[in-house]
Amino acid sequence: MPGRIATPMSAEPKGPARPGLYRLLAWASPAFPTGAFSYSHGLEAAAAAGTVRDRATLEGWIAAIVRAGCGRIDGDILCHAHRAARAGDPAALDAVNRRGVAFRASAELALETSGQGAAFLATCRAAWPEPFLEAWAARLAPAEPVCHAAIFGAATACAGIALADALLGHLEAFAANLMAAGLRLGIIGQTDGQRILAALAPAIEGAAAAAATRDPADFGSATWAVDLAAIAHETQYTRLFRS
Repeated sequence: MPGRIATPMSAEPKGPARPGLYRLLAWASPAFPTGAFSYSHGLEAAAAAGTVRDRATLEGWIAAIVRAGCGRIDGDILCHAHRAARAGDPAALDAVNRRGVAFRASAELALETSGQGAAFLATCRAAWPEPFLEAWAARLAPAEPVCHAAIFGAATACAGIALADALLGHLEAFAANLMAAGLRLGIIGQTDGQRILAALAPAIEGAAAAAATRDPADFGSATWAVDLAAIAHETQYTRLFRS
């Protein structure tokens, strides 16, 4: 037909682009039941104080968290957990998990990672079972908290997902959830939310690349304004979010 461009049959995709890509998309999706939507990472308090009030300030807030806050911590934890799982070393994963839970500036931020971590582990065991994760879960003490980044890193390693892809997926999902919290708080609209995610691409990609090569001795964060907002949120009178 005139104007129609024929597509050669050889151009048809023959399978997944990368091993485990389907699982990564599912696990990083907001539809995966970790309860991420219920946490704002202190953003609700920052919005109430007027610190974060528009597209520019929200974008800067999220970028700082990804580069130097819990995004940096989670990137390192994910890397170490991914390597522990690939090595089949449950004791190393134990240590990584405990570190990931301990390095939180407030009780609500600890709840944020442990609540999502427990939900992620339970759902993976129910729908995407892996022998290593089953064995590791059996080692956990009753009510022992699970760091979300640690179990995400371990699960992606078990699924054969490359570390670089796992980091990018996790950090993008983290940033997108913070953007969505800003949307529900009325700071931005939907189009500005997508503009923020587009603008954050270099920060997220850079944070993922840095985490993969960072010296373990450089572990830590430096986002005091975010930490103080998360602490203030614990006594905020009216709240939509758990953190």
